[in-house]
Amino acid sequence: MPRAVAAPRVLTDNASDTVRGIALALLAYLIWTMGDATAKLTLPTAGVAGAMLWRGVFGALTVLVVTMAQPGRAGWRLIIPVRWCKVLLRSVLSSFVSVTWYISWESMSLADTYAIGFTAPLIMTVLAVPMLGERIRWRRALSTLVGFAGVLIMVRPGGDLWTPVVVLLLVGTLVMALTRIMTRQLTTTETPECQAFWLLICHMLTGVLMLRSWPAPGPLGPMVWLALLFLGVSSGLAHCVFARSYALAPISALAPYEYTMLPFGILFGFLLFGDLPSWSTVVGALVVAAAGTYNIYRERVRRAEERAAAMV
Repeated sequence: MPRAVAAPRVLTDNASDTVRGIALALLAYLIWTMGDATAKLTLPTAGVAGAMLWRGVFGALTVLVVTMAQPGRAGWRLIIPVRWCKVLLRSVLSSFVSVTWYISWESMSLADTYAIGFTAPLIMTVLAVPMLGERIRWRRALSTLVGFAGVLIMVRPGGDLWTPVVVLLLVGTLVMALTRIMTRQLTTTETPECQAFWLLICHMLTGVLMLRSWPAPGPLGPMVWLALLFLGVSSGLAHCVFARSYALAPISALAPYEYTMLPFGILFGFLLFGDLPSWSTVVGALVVAAAGTYNIYRERVRRAEERAAAMV
């Protein structure tokens, strides 16, 4: 049965909580990157379907354990959606996003995929117009165009990186931006635990459906099982930590730190696979990150001006 909708939590916006929120967001991005590197390690043996399946199984169990371990709360009722259809739609779309990233990791480095994924905040700026009723002023529109120019620097149409896999990854990034908008819309009725749990359940079901057509390429030995366990647990923990960071700090304060996944990705990619990004990837990523950061800065300025006007 649906859970009762609790009174909305009052979100804080002070220096102490913001610093704690930023620290938790950085931890979440680090955990996610470690999980992504682990997924890339398992793909040659477990395949995309196996990685999706076991990420979902171990991740959902992790979210459930974390939820039940919290004292003084509603326990398992926290994972029961209020808006079932929208929660499930977001979960399905998120599973598609993960499949596109896993397919890309079979032939691309972590750094290259993260750099292309940096376009998500720019796409969110555009999607916020029809979905959230926001207006894009000329400064943000110009910086968004500059950011998309950075994508052209990265993929260099006609160059080595310009492949069908990159096109698929760009589609996945577009859908990822859509799911983030949906996440923002769902926070009014759904708990972070609810959104994370059903997302991972959908990953599990996607893996099951894919297994018949895309079975695991090789036998799953003890080390592969250990890696899949870490992938699932890290995904569940990262979702919980990230949700907590958003409860402590405003989105505008946390969003710039998403770009820390690139240095994390370069580090783990080099240590585990010997991968180093090309100059065009680094330059293009810097252009995209600068444009995204400027958009976030302009949003904070706009909100500060609106608050000041309201006080007059």
